[in-house]
Amino acid sequence: MSFVKRTRNILLAAATGVVMATGSLADTVPLKVSASAPTQVPDKFKNGEARIAVVRQLNVGDVYQAWIAGVEEEAKKLGVKVDIYNADGDNAKQALQLQQAVATEPDAILIGWGFGDSLKAGLDAACAAGIPVVTSNASVPVSDCVTNVNQSDKLMMKGIVDKFSADLGGKPEGDVIYVYVAGYLPLDLRNEIWEEFKAANPGINQVAQIGVVNANTASQTADQAKAALTANPNTIAIIAPYDEFTKGATLAIEELGMQDKVKAYGMDISTADIAVMTAENSPWVATSTTDMQNFGRVSLRVTAGEVTDSYEGNDLLIPPLVITQDELREKGVKNVEQLADNFPGLATPGLAVAPWMESLQ
Repeated sequence: MSFVKRTRNILLAAATGVVMATGSLADTVPLKVSASAPTQVPDKFKNGEARIAVVRQLNVGDVYQAWIAGVEEEAKKLGVKVDIYNADGDNAKQALQLQQAVATEPDAILIGWGFGDSLKAGLDAACAAGIPVVTSNASVPVSDCVTNVNQSDKLMMKGIVDKFSADLGGKPEGDVIYVYVAGYLPLDLRNEIWEEFKAANPGINQVAQIGVVNANTASQTADQAKAALTANPNTIAIIAPYDEFTKGATLAIEELGMQDKVKAYGMDISTADIAVMTAENSPWVATSTTDMQNFGRVSLRVTAGEVTDSYEGNDLLIPPLVITQDELREKGVKNVEQLADNFPGLATPGLAVAPWMESLQ
């Protein structure tokens, strides 16, 4: 539902005495630029007066740093002021920050990661105030107030298991350690593909499931992985679908000197990830990823577009690529700035670009 229509419904509800506690859940509809989107730059953006609150549940780690860098870059292009709230992985803190953000009456709110249950009160308040909300990688359903922007997590996971299978000659068999923490939407979506993969390949024996998500994810995952590898010395691979997981898994394999027999398959990419993947004798052989900085740019762009009633639909998926260790080495890629030239499929400069944005890009 458009921002204009949401506002009209809120006013109608107030006039008729109907209490709107929250936006009603809506069917997921792919987002596209509306034929009626503005063609001229709205004054609020032209004058640099548009204001978007960014409320992040997770902010420590390369992925989140790249994402917020993209958000800030796109905000500068579009004439948007951003107010950034960092919850440091604390759900209660993020919930409070969301309500604080609503109280400042921004033009829109962008939520980075987080959970629908803890955010419900803030989402209700935003909807009641007519403030459009866009989520990135948050476990929040779409509604008449909420639009989701996500990586295509299922395609990311499928890319990794397909690569793993191909590396085993198309007949995957062997002991595998899996890294997963339930409750995070991206990880839950990836897990669905992993469960399908195991069901279709009974030769895969998951000998352990490990994982933790906190401010020290990589180091604690490494400790868990070392214990799991020591208990299961015949392991051939660690499937670790999040780069902090993968860095931890890689560290564990290296510290145990098992690089020749255990490979790591991961997700996401950053300059630090590239350094780990391309290091001599690194066990991290492939990653399935979007460009997180591009993800941040698209997320902010959609949020700005929601302010100006520029879209139809409520769900946007950013397609991934599988990038291998060999490709990074052959192309001499050392950092994320070099990725776009060498892997142009990661960039989506035309995604969700409304006509009024084109003169500002």
